[in-house]
Amino acid sequence: MKSCSKCGSVVPEGASFCGVCGSPVAAASSPVAPPSPAVPPPPVAPPSPVAGAGGLTSNMAAALSYLGAFVTGIIFLSIEPYKRNGFVRFHAFQSICFSIVVIVISIIWSNFLIVGFLSWGILALVWFFFRLAVFLYWIFLMYKAYNNERYMIPFVGEFALKQAGKEA
Repeated sequence: MKSCSKCGSVVPEGASFCGVCGSPVAAASSPVAPPSPAVPPPPVAPPSPVAGAGGLTSNMAAALSYLGAFVTGIIFLSIEPYKRNGFVRFHAFQSICFSIVVIVISIIWSNFLIVGFLSWGILALVWFFFRLAVFLYWIFLMYKAYNNERYMIPFVGEFALKQAGKEA
């Protein structure tokens, strides 16, 4: 129930004016305290970009270095803010090495196809599973780079770490 702010009498719910003094109900006070103003949450800080990178973080650059095989690895090794970042350099070198290994295996495999070492059906099945494994491993490498993890491919990762330098 509300009470009139002018005369203090009880004002019935839904009434426009006080029945005793005639004051508008909008002027009537309610015993309920006014709501406190809502405090906005603190702003969330975005991930810090590489200095002068135009907003691309180092983990995103490392993940993108795998996207176009050795081409994007070379690009990230030549772009100014990333070529000094050890994390990006490591993943760019690893991307280049991984791509070269896959290309060499593909060339060797194509020679098996020319020679006709096994029956065509078995070769096609083995080739399909090899390419599927390479694709899934490629996705895995991009995922690890995006999560700021330095996952090292056996043999290739050690070479990439040496090439990336001591700041990696």
